[in-house]
Amino acid sequence: MGKIIVQGIKLYAFHGCTSEEQMIGTSYEVDVIIETDLSNAEISDNLEETVDYVIIYDIVKEEMAIKSKLIEHVAKRIVNRLMKQFSAIEKIKVSVAKLHPPVNGIVNRVVAELEETRA
Repeated sequence: MGKIIVQGIKLYAFHGCTSEEQMIGTSYEVDVIIETDLSNAEISDNLEETVDYVIIYDIVKEEMAIKSKLIEHVAKRIVNRLMKQFSAIEKIKVSVAKLHPPVNGIVNRVVAELEETRA
């Protein structure tokens, strides 16, 4: 068992409950941690024997481009897409962070983190 970790995917997107957030947008940071069997890839040195992090990035970018009110909803869509794309995923954790959210105070980020294990 091993992990593929893609950290700090920085994107600009238009999620939020207010019309202002959906028009102006803000910066986000996404992290993906995937647990999978890496033993074949360790030996074969073959990209097809692992979970390709380029595809992980592309899926995150595509899902972040779809407007949602809640970052929890975005995180779930990312989890679903990655689980569907890669049958080898045994466990996944996705966190979506809204940087400098519009609250009445100074907050660096608000994060929604989802974790799912394949049944």
